[in-house]
Amino acid sequence: MGRRAKNKQGDPTPLAEVQENTGRPSQKKLGKRKADDVDSTSKRPAKKAREGEGKPAKSVIADGKEKNISKGGAKTKSDKPKVKPKQARFEDEDEGAGSSEGWEDVEDDEDLQTQAKSLFHNSDEEDFVGFEGDLNDLDMEDADEDDDMLRGPTQELDLGSDDDDEPELPVKGKKSKQHERPSKIIPTGSDASSDDSDEDEEGPVTIKNMEARSRALDAKAAREAELDAEELRQAALAGAESDDDLADVDDVDMDEEGEGGEEGEEGFVLPTADELEEEKKRGGPDVHTVQRRMRQCVRVLGNFKRHAAKGRSRAEYVQTLISDIASYYGYNEFLAEKLFQLFPVAEAIEFFEANEVPRPVTIRTNTLRTRRRDLAQALINRGVNLEPIGKWTNVGLQVFESSVPIGATPEYLAGHYMLQAASSFLPVIALSPQPGERVLDMASAPGGKTTHMAALMQNTGVIFANDANKARTKSLTANVHRLGCKNVVVCSYDGREFPKVIGGFDRVLLDAPCSGTGVISKDASVKTNKSERDFTLLSHLQKQLILCAIDSVRADSKTGGYLVYSTCSVTVDENEAVVDYALRKRPNVKLVETGLEFGRPGFTSYRGKTFSDKLSLTRRFYPHVHNMDGFYVAKFKVEKRAKVKPVKEEAEVDGVDAEAEGTSLAFDENEDQPYLEEMKRKRMKQKGLKVPPRPKAAPAEAPAAIAAA
Repeated sequence: MGRRAKNKQGDPTPLAEVQENTGRPSQKKLGKRKADDVDSTSKRPAKKAREGEGKPAKSVIADGKEKNISKGGAKTKSDKPKVKPKQARFEDEDEGAGSSEGWEDVEDDEDLQTQAKSLFHNSDEEDFVGFEGDLNDLDMEDADEDDDMLRGPTQELDLGSDDDDEPELPVKGKKSKQHERPSKIIPTGSDASSDDSDEDEEGPVTIKNMEARSRALDAKAAREAELDAEELRQAALAGAESDDDLADVDDVDMDEEGEGGEEGEEGFVLPTADELEEEKKRGGPDVHTVQRRMRQCVRVLGNFKRHAAKGRSRAEYVQTLISDIASYYGYNEFLAEKLFQLFPVAEAIEFFEANEVPRPVTIRTNTLRTRRRDLAQALINRGVNLEPIGKWTNVGLQVFESSVPIGATPEYLAGHYMLQAASSFLPVIALSPQPGERVLDMASAPGGKTTHMAALMQNTGVIFANDANKARTKSLTANVHRLGCKNVVVCSYDGREFPKVIGGFDRVLLDAPCSGTGVISKDASVKTNKSERDFTLLSHLQKQLILCAIDSVRADSKTGGYLVYSTCSVTVDENEAVVDYALRKRPNVKLVETGLEFGRPGFTSYRGKTFSDKLSLTRRFYPHVHNMDGFYVAKFKVEKRAKVKPVKEEAEVDGVDAEAEGTSLAFDENEDQPYLEEMKRKRMKQKGLKVPPRPKAAPAEAPAAIAAA
């Protein structure tokens, strides 16, 4: 027997039997109540008397049917007889078993016949039995009132706003894919706080209302952008008016002595040297005082002629500002002054402020193992929020947030990407190694640039990855193996020995050791542990390395002959000064375009020093401008050396003198013997062998000639 046939309602029982039954009916009888006689006027008992009754052990399905019948009964006499919204059924089924919500909206003084009729008509149409021919005999005096009373509370009932239970649990089980995913795409926090949000926005996000809500969010964002732009315009107008007022006041008070005019306006007095010393002895100024003084100094230095006080020089304002920068940001005064001199006053503050903010986390796709699109999709599936860095690179991705450690994902361990700063892409892009070439990376640890070059060369040719620190070659080797680079040879030599160890490279990359003034956001110790001596020693080392790198390049290379010099520093001593030195010492090299689409040109003159005009081809990168670490990139083209003319002239002069004296110019076999022995001694010393002492009979001219050579 089917479900409908089993629960089929029989003939109505007489009203007398119902009235005689003084006991409480079971929960099941409430759901499917028998139709009563026409003349019945009995009332439904009060709700409180029924609450104390025990609940039958009936399944939740029976209660759900009961609720659907009772709530659908209110709509029996409406124009639309169709029943039971699906959403309501799911939410009602979640409420506890044994509830009697089918009768909660019925008042004690209402007609029980009317309620029974409404319940009866809400059952299945094909199972409709009884009441045939008896409907005209029913007492319908208060039918309209009963309908209004029954219909009113039902219309006010909100199935989705019940806070006591959890009405969304059944919906989530049925519609988790449709219901949860849009809530992540469209945030609802702003919708809840907005005053003009309609009823559709407060409800769950569905496929139907997603487009409408998206349009509403776009319209709201546009309105907020217009308000922000209007506020900026008003602030700019107010600032211009205040500047004009200050200029007028300064002009009026220019004849007064001291800083009376400025004290009246701003309350700012530039402290003297003695006052600054006393301030330091007391433990330093207050943070708010330093901030205010820095703002005022920047304002005065921005237009010194208008805002400066009488009797105070520009140097005093500059020195006070540098001292405040050093104390506020934690630099020593030497480094603060050195970095301050690189920029205009307002931009210098932006640079120091940018060093306090960490740079974005970026990764480089290893094209030897995967594609950027596939890697991005895999990481997004793991809960990583990312996007491409920019148009200047096709392998970089910027990570905004991640629910998993970005350096411990299966993709990272499989070598699909490398954690690498965006600025480290630039030297390799500028060098642009080609497949099949012979390339040298003079300072390669930990291997980000080396593996990038291997990917560009498609694992062809050979890359010599060198690093002077043998301990750092461990991480270099690990990354080379993890990323699947098969054309890399790892070695550990001092870069200044490389022309003698091995040479003849098509391209050379020199990422020279530097002071790290471009990566202060990563290493804050640079603020205090760098002195003038450090910059002098580093500059000397960099000049030695760049000359050795130039000598290691094969000038007659068909595809290459290039050298890229880069540092993670922004100081001129380590960048333009070193490049200009290389141009003067090696006349067979010249600067060429780096191929980078952005970046500021290098300095051609700095604080009285004049460099080559070609230095404008180099590129500088700053954290406050390009949102990456401070960096410097220069690209050289190495050409063949020209023949040395002075040697020929000396040979001709010697030949003329020899002919004049009448002597013969025969070949002397013993003349080169001292040079050969000296070279043999050097080779033995490099191999670590014991070198025999020099013979006493060696000619005195040999050491002098060797030193001159």
